[in-house]
Amino acid sequence: MNTKVLAAGDHFVLPHLLTEEVRRASDGACEVSEIQLPWPHTPFGPVAEVVEASGTEEEMIEALQGAEVCVTQLAPLTERILAACPDLKLMCISRGGPVNANLEAATRHGVAVCYAPGRNAVATAEHTLTLLLAAARGVGDTHADMRRGVWRGDYYDYDNCGIEIEGATVGLIGYGAIGSRVAKVLVAMGAEVLVHDPYVKPDLVAGIAELVGLDTLLTRSRIVSLHARVTEETTGMIGAEQIAMMPRGSVLVNCARGALLDYEAVCDAIDSGQLAGAGFDVFPVEPVPAGSRLLTTPGIVMTPHIAGGSQQVAHKAARIVAGEVGRYLRGEPLAHCANPEVFGTAAS
Repeated sequence: MNTKVLAAGDHFVLPHLLTEEVRRASDGACEVSEIQLPWPHTPFGPVAEVVEASGTEEEMIEALQGAEVCVTQLAPLTERILAACPDLKLMCISRGGPVNANLEAATRHGVAVCYAPGRNAVATAEHTLTLLLAAARGVGDTHADMRRGVWRGDYYDYDNCGIEIEGATVGLIGYGAIGSRVAKVLVAMGAEVLVHDPYVKPDLVAGIAELVGLDTLLTRSRIVSLHARVTEETTGMIGAEQIAMMPRGSVLVNCARGALLDYEAVCDAIDSGQLAGAGFDVFPVEPVPAGSRLLTTPGIVMTPHIAGGSQQVAHKAARIVAGEVGRYLRGEPLAHCANPEVFGTAAS
């Protein structure tokens, strides 16, 4: 009998993309059913005890009846869902981390949870460079003026001109799958690249960048881009004190996580001239609330948390989780299992 798989897609990683890849990876040995979750037309958020999920416990419980495997991007996996779906043995989440799954409960229930590290690394690196270049050259404000029919010659004034990448020192905070790609492109453009990442060994950046402490990076870099994960240590790591260490007229970019940065301090620094510009794809509150200074402070170019969104990412995401399904069916080790201790753990 074919293994029953639920493809819980959304409007980005489409259900049929998941289905096609699962069938390909399993040589047709799966019976796949589909549901479509509302993200991004409806923002993700907490569902019971998990965060950044889309859909409800009720619809997942109904859709998972009899299913042994679920492939998804944002479907929640909660204690309640696990208790109501005893046939479930594998949950494959096509994200960089399984934040929409209760890993402790999944382990107790004997459900392996996989994820997809690096699925959007290329897209996010390219988007980071897009915002970096746009912020360095004032593209956001000049574009807004042009759309209003305003042609401002004073943008050519010396004090209003932007920064070239060639010859500039660019500091990257974090050197994982995204930061390392950004570094290589910047080096190709002629930048001097500094990296701060306490988990990276010097040989990994050799020939590309210089590994330095955070204070050194901030004082030497005319452009700083954030690529760190959010932890207790990194939350709020860049605030007024750190921005003040940067050369006057610098540029700050964040396509990582909003919690890394004090955005009020950024607005203050732009108002004072300490920062010449900034580029953001992530924010402390999403969507950005009406009345936020980010919406009125000049020199900031923004996008609505879309750095990881490309058509190629949707296909990669489906292919990565489908690959885990194929390995599961063949009895092979899973490539990216977040709770490997589940093997040998009986369901409660």
